[in-house]
Amino acid sequence: MEAILKVENLKKHYGNGSTIVKALNGLSLSVHQGEFIAIVGTSGSGKSTLLHMLGGLDHPTEGKVFVNGIDIFEMNDEKLTIFRRRSVGFVFQNYNLVPILNVRENIILPIELDGGDIDETHINLVIRNLGLHSKVDNLPSNLSGGQQQRVAIARALATKPAIILADEPTGNLDSKTSQEVLILLKKMSQKFNQTIVMITHNEEIALTADRIIRIEDGIIACSQSDRFGVDHHD
Repeated sequence: MEAILKVENLKKHYGNGSTIVKALNGLSLSVHQGEFIAIVGTSGSGKSTLLHMLGGLDHPTEGKVFVNGIDIFEMNDEKLTIFRRRSVGFVFQNYNLVPILNVRENIILPIELDGGDIDETHINLVIRNLGLHSKVDNLPSNLSGGQQQRVAIARALATKPAIILADEPTGNLDSKTSQEVLILLKKMSQKFNQTIVMITHNEEIALTADRIIRIEDGIIACSQSDRFGVDHHD
């Protein structure tokens, strides 16, 4: 099975000489279509740096990131911005919703910014599956934290991206709401065959994923549990 996301010998170093910090130190990884991956590690392990590289938000010191077979760092900044908008969905800890737009407007915003056609059938399916059909006219300020994060997930799914990158998506939620959001993420991964890479420091949250990858000192320490039959030590 061809990997939808492939990372080869990724390095990110800050500073130089005796003060050099190796946030990523030769990390390689493959993720397959429809796989839900959790990347865990302590603060400073390199997991956030890795997520930024996967989404093309930061450039590596060395190494390559392929999404759908395309080396994303071969693109210039303009092409990379367009690629991010069309092929990567982001779900952040702080939701990042536009306060003056209602739920539906927030969900379709990335498509409108890109000048694309809105697939109403797909958007309505996402809204219904995330239980937001009764909230489409609400502003973010009238939603709970869990509802806002569901809108953020819907927005990430709206463009039918190659991958969704979730950065501590339950970090601002209580434990009950966190579980609800994680169940929905898992459901969306299965329903839409959506590839999701989630970073978290919470071991219990990570157990929701198909595969758990532990990062220590900028490299993969171990990889556990996998229904896709990929190499656990790639």
